[in-house]
Amino acid sequence: MKISGFDQQQQRRRGSLALQDEDPLTLPSLSRRRVSDGVEPTAPPVPPASPASLPHQHSAPSEVPAPSAERPQQPLLPVVIQWKKGGRDVQLCGSFTGWKPIPMARSESNINSEHMSIVNLPEGRHEYKFRIDGQWVVDTSEPTADTDDGDKTNYIDVKGSDFAACEALNLETAPAAGDLSGSPPGSYGREPPPSRAAAWESRAASQPPALPPHLLQVILNKDTPVSCEPTLLPAPNHVMLNHLYALSIKDGVMVLSATHRYRKKYVTTLLYKPI
Repeated sequence: MKISGFDQQQQRRRGSLALQDEDPLTLPSLSRRRVSDGVEPTAPPVPPASPASLPHQHSAPSEVPAPSAERPQQPLLPVVIQWKKGGRDVQLCGSFTGWKPIPMARSESNINSEHMSIVNLPEGRHEYKFRIDGQWVVDTSEPTADTDDGDKTNYIDVKGSDFAACEALNLETAPAAGDLSGSPPGSYGREPPPSRAAAWESRAASQPPALPPHLLQVILNKDTPVSCEPTLLPAPNHVMLNHLYALSIKDGVMVLSATHRYRKKYVTTLLYKPI
């Protein structure tokens, strides 16, 4: 059978329509050709250079997000940071503030040049800088470190061992959390309990206890050397202070004495009372 030219043209048209109706996924050759002909892969864009990397004296550090609150809280220690090189508007910023400036207080002792700020920091290294009258600077008298972008910052190493003495003082001055006297519970009064009344009565009826031997070394009624000043007495022992001494009554007169200390001087007072 011979096919006329008109029939051949109709068959070619039907074939082209069939190709257009096919899914592109079933024609990998056509799909690859479309990608290679229309789009070329490119590298990801490079972010612009940070202003901190440009040449300058000291740049303002970029802000960083504050540490997450989900991390375990470390004990905070009070740290004093000072600026002693003048300036009117003095601000402090550091890694502990998210690199956000905070004002520093002027010292009352030297209002023209000294500024200070007390910040609570955990243990570890912390970087900081100063902003003096709108200009970012570092204190060259304090430790400095180079950053990745070629800038400089001050830093401080906070150690818990540096605050051990302060914690010991706080424990000594802090009030007691509970009753440490060891007294038994119950009511208290001025009368002894009946179970101990007999013991108290027998103790009161007996003779007073013997005088401790170290209190026998009195400084009165003793012969003094010839070279000694008659109005001066030798330095007493510390156990003799704040005790009342009584001399035996003679010729109807009672003599009482007591020695007290004021700083590095000792004063002995005598009282004469006729009986």
